[in-house]
Amino acid sequence: MTAGPTADSLDRGQRYSLIGPRSRLAEESGLAEGAWFTPPVEGDRLATLQHRTDGRALADLALWLVLLVGLGTLVVITWWSWWTVPALVVYGALYGGSADARWHEMGHNTAFRTQWLNDMVYYLASFMLWREPAVWRWSHYRHHTDTLVVGRDIEIAFKRPTPIPEILAAFGGVNPIRFLLPRLLRHAAGGRDPEVESFVPSDEWPRVHREARFFVAVLALAAAAAVVWWTPLPVVLVGLPTVYGSWLMVFFGITQHAGLREDVLDHRLNTRTVYMNPVFRFLYLNMNYHVEHHLFPTVPYYALPALHDELRPYLAPPLPTTVAAYREIFTALTRQRRDPGWEIPDRSIPEVDHADRAPIVVSPVSHHDGAVVVPIGQMAVGTVRRIDVGERTVALYRLGPNEFRATDGLCTHGRADLARGVVIDCELIECPKHNGRFDIRTGEPARRPAKDPLMRYPVEVHEQSVHVTIGSLGRSVGQGRTDIEQGLDRSEPAPGAGTTDRESSAN
Repeated sequence: MTAGPTADSLDRGQRYSLIGPRSRLAEESGLAEGAWFTPPVEGDRLATLQHRTDGRALADLALWLVLLVGLGTLVVITWWSWWTVPALVVYGALYGGSADARWHEMGHNTAFRTQWLNDMVYYLASFMLWREPAVWRWSHYRHHTDTLVVGRDIEIAFKRPTPIPEILAAFGGVNPIRFLLPRLLRHAAGGRDPEVESFVPSDEWPRVHREARFFVAVLALAAAAAVVWWTPLPVVLVGLPTVYGSWLMVFFGITQHAGLREDVLDHRLNTRTVYMNPVFRFLYLNMNYHVEHHLFPTVPYYALPALHDELRPYLAPPLPTTVAAYREIFTALTRQRRDPGWEIPDRSIPEVDHADRAPIVVSPVSHHDGAVVVPIGQMAVGTVRRIDVGERTVALYRLGPNEFRATDGLCTHGRADLARGVVIDCELIECPKHNGRFDIRTGEPARRPAKDPLMRYPVEVHEQSVHVTIGSLGRSVGQGRTDIEQGLDRSEPAPGAGTTDRESSAN
């Protein structure tokens, strides 16, 4: 790390600020947008784990909504009796607590196969948590890019040292009033938060303001209804549960990262997996498998237990119970109050030989007339494989029996390996890091955070092999086309061949 302010020379606010000196130091040290450890998973097995289905997600959503509506009805029926208290506790936990897991999974767009279902539940859960949808999408992109990197990750919830009153305030529901509501009101009035500006693109701000105004309008409508009907029930059921129900969100959320290492590029060191009972896992949508989620965020929540079994040889032993997790967390937070640099002792993380990653990589068997030759038998329809040739990484897709396409193999947003992503309906490739998407046939970005298109490469399909013309290996993403690509523009494409020119991005 370069010379400059140290952790000891900054107060806590400066140290964790996204616009302070630690942000610059993180960039200079290589921690910002760094290369994270990824354990090996065989390509076809990963594709199976990444499969999404509407059925399971709809069943879980229906149960959550039935419980939410049922408990809300019970609050109304029992209002102002002793039975109201337990009804409010459970209703608040479902509304202001369990909504966090729904917000999270829908934000990753992995719960449902049908996209509009993810969006619908995401907006509902965002409102229930006073989280502005666009702001928190970009916040969570950054969280996955720079998990617990000081000066970069705005979602570090327990900053060192963490005073006891701050922990109690989090469980007591103070944080939504202290942090989220003022920002929501500021954005609704057309203002901007300087830290939010550091990670939300400028073209997203009109949406940020619209969403904030809509949320404030609904909250104001609930308050107006309470005045007109002269009963607090409207705000007790809509708005206030964000406060009095947030204890459950903190109860689960503290297990994710609290007390673990900062400024490392290995999720096994800064993220925690905890075994939980079935009720907790339903409320939390399996996010107790949090290391696994950070390693492979394209895997839907209902496949995380299977992913855990797949990754077990490469991970530290999980905490056996929630009680054990809390014991580790509060030991760490207590020690870090006295010594902010104190770290949890070695977690017995096994060494991993990255040569084991080979199953997801296609090794070209030969070259022919400047093209890489890949056997067709190595790929099934709807899969993607990685080809490494010199300095170039290429993603090869099989979209049909005789249709293959090839693009640059690294996401233009976060440089993630697209061969570990998800092929959606043989049309889109979803980035494994931030869930951005690209149109495979055109290379154009199809979903944020991806903005820049992928370079495409000519493909010729032969009887038993695919020929991919990669061209100049020294050219980086974003540069002009090679002479090979320009020449192929003037020739007839082979059956199933990908087009060659890079079209400009719509964004």
